[in-house]
Amino acid sequence: MTMQALVLDRYDGPLELTTLPRPAPLPGEVLVRIHAAGLNPLDTKIRAGKAAHAKHPLPLVLGIDMAGVIEAVGAGVTRFKPGDAVYGMTGGVGGIQGTLAEYAAVDADLLAHKPARLSIREAAALPLAFITSWSGIVDRAGLKAGQTVLVQGGAGGVGNVSVQLALALGAQVFATASTRNQAILKELGATPIDYSATGVEEYVQLHTGGTGFDLVVDTVGGVTLDASFAAVRHFGHVVSALGWGSHALAPLSFREATYSGVFTLYPLLSGQHRAHHGEILAQATQLAEAGKLTPRVDPRRFDLRTAAAGYEALVDASARGKIVVDIV
Repeated sequence: MTMQALVLDRYDGPLELTTLPRPAPLPGEVLVRIHAAGLNPLDTKIRAGKAAHAKHPLPLVLGIDMAGVIEAVGAGVTRFKPGDAVYGMTGGVGGIQGTLAEYAAVDADLLAHKPARLSIREAAALPLAFITSWSGIVDRAGLKAGQTVLVQGGAGGVGNVSVQLALALGAQVFATASTRNQAILKELGATPIDYSATGVEEYVQLHTGGTGFDLVVDTVGGVTLDASFAAVRHFGHVVSALGWGSHALAPLSFREATYSGVFTLYPLLSGQHRAHHGEILAQATQLAEAGKLTPRVDPRRFDLRTAAAGYEALVDASARGKIVVDIV
């Protein structure tokens, strides 16, 4: 039996629609008929050969996030059955087949039942963003109700979800964004900060009386992570999934604050702690069903034949929400 998938044979090359053997689930796996695949900025870096940490050798099938329906279950799988709608962050790194394909054999530990309240496209937009957000805000920082949170880049994929998660946990949430995205943050219930018009010292003074924020969630990296070290309160915490490069730790040290990095790919790359990703997504399902979590999805429609245009929308920053490719 065969399936259609997009295959990349050389970095920065074309995505070729290719016939491949349909996988069969091994023990502990399920075969998923993929209905939608969410694209992430990391996918563009992998495609360009600029993400060595993803360890995804050529030829490769891109795509990290997906939502679909289980076709078959492997030996030992008891949480799922054929016909279940599921979603997860399931491949596209570490030599694991990605989600820009009609089918994938997936480690069942990585999956959760799709929220009934969300469409299949919305569900496909969530996994990497929510897992990254939860890993930082809950697992690393242990956010408590009533604390103040600053989300750097609050209108982006991870940022938007981080804002919603922090609000759902009872925090008072502030978020930086460009001028054009201020309304998005207001709609979510966060206090928007226009980073292009307001410096870090100014917004820390304005919103915290100069004390700083209990938690700063950085989704941008670079100089924004440096600004995060200057925005956190005494004994506060900064978390980032983009802690690359060299950063001066003096501002953090003077505040006796702490820092945590998040490496969301680790369970996929190592095979360890994968069940926790499924557990995190089960929490996402609960929040979504309660009406506290809805991802932003770009309204444009792409399929396997036009997915390259979806990647272009990521590169040229024209996306207004997560880019999702329809597989079915």
